[in-house]
Amino acid sequence: MNKHNIQLDHKGRLRHFLTIEGLKRELLTDILDTAESFTSVTERTVKKVPLLRGKTIVNLFFEASTRTRTTFELAAKRLSADVLNINASISATTKGETLLDTLHNLEAMHCDMFVIRHPNSGAAHFIAQHAAPHVSIINAGDGSHAHPTQAMLDMFTIRRHKGAFHKLCVAIVGDVLHSRVARSQIHALSTLGVREIRVIAPRTLVPAAAETLGVHVYHDLREGLRDVDVVIMLRLQYERMRGASLPSEHEYYQLFGLTEDKLALARPDAIIMHPGPINRGVEIDSAVADGPRSVILQQVAHGTAVRMAIMSRAMQHEGAASAGEAPS
Repeated sequence: MNKHNIQLDHKGRLRHFLTIEGLKRELLTDILDTAESFTSVTERTVKKVPLLRGKTIVNLFFEASTRTRTTFELAAKRLSADVLNINASISATTKGETLLDTLHNLEAMHCDMFVIRHPNSGAAHFIAQHAAPHVSIINAGDGSHAHPTQAMLDMFTIRRHKGAFHKLCVAIVGDVLHSRVARSQIHALSTLGVREIRVIAPRTLVPAAAETLGVHVYHDLREGLRDVDVVIMLRLQYERMRGASLPSEHEYYQLFGLTEDKLALARPDAIIMHPGPINRGVEIDSAVADGPRSVILQQVAHGTAVRMAIMSRAMQHEGAASAGEAPS
């Protein structure tokens, strides 16, 4: 069983959500459709559905991330699950307990799902390979490898504003080399059938052989933005950079920071996205980030419904006890 197939049970239903790579368009569309059905939950007086009642979901974060962890916690509670938050930096793992020891101890407490963020690429896959049959693993970001739930909420945001994917030209701008979000976005956009994916970045921040991912690479922001429908800005991943990837923040902003005049080269109805957190005045000008074409806050708002969809679908796999049916 390869690392992609491990995500599905033998009936092709989602068991783990580790990476978008290798998943079919139908499954991604099903997640987006399910998320659409959950958006109304936040408008109710009682913002809950009973789909995961009796289930225990563990947020196991080895890296700090207030927004992602909080969104997962909120999503789990709105599905009526019990939630356990573990700050792994102060857990038994710092006392010599291994990752698998932590997993198996929590499994022994009858936990059903683990949402994992880890600084090492492949950590979520490793845990999924050793998880008990009834347990689901959700990757909340692993090293520079993948952040599939962020990519799916980005796809949900794009679909809400632009409808069908097949006509779109999407530009991903910035630190693609170190961005797990960018990798997941590229796989998602490709699977959903967008017309063109552009990567715009300094040469030092583009992965080797990026074109093999099916993208067109640009090193000039103005040229790359011409006639695009969606602009996704990326955060500079200072914590993952080694050596002189950038000459200076000021020079980066001059060349690759998104300003109103550069944005004018995109289509008039182009939307602006950013997975956050934003470095204002480095990656993007505040006038653009807060402007009428920005959907950055909507991305954040959509995170709960999309993660509800992924969690509910994953808990329907063979081996998990019946948790009710997610909306179709």
